[in-house]
Amino acid sequence: EPVVLLARAAESYTPAAQKAGISLVVTPGTGVPDVNVDVERMVQVLANLVTNAIRHTPAGGTVTLGAHPEQGGAAITVADTGEGIAPDDLPRVFDRFYRADKARSQSGDESGLGLAIVKSIIASHGGTVDVTSELGKGTTFTVHLPAA
Repeated sequence: EPVVLLARAAESYTPAAQKAGISLVVTPGTGVPDVNVDVERMVQVLANLVTNAIRHTPAGGTVTLGAHPEQGGAAITVADTGEGIAPDDLPRVFDRFYRADKARSQSGDESGLGLAIVKSIIASHGGTVDVTSELGKGTTFTVHLPAA
């Protein structure tokens, strides 16, 4: 099922990625267990993560969606080759209304709720989400979900 979610996200966001000059790649792992999720809510999670990845990746970059088995469940990853997140900002990216880029908040195109909602939806499924990032190299969000 995680692989199906990735395929849906790729289908939905490939046009936006192409328009931004970014490659959207899916690397479905093998042996990924099914997870018990509300598909529409998980699509919302992936939509948020993929949209952010596209927004923060310059033309010529890549956004990679992946899934792999892990102990007790499955992991879904959204990785980009974008600008990255500063170490000081990293622990706060899931806070409501927190923005790493203060200038962008003036444009009004983001609510600042996206990642807080992502974390809440994943928690409601018994899962967790974490992020790793390196400035100038990219960011990876990993969603950990228990097996069905």
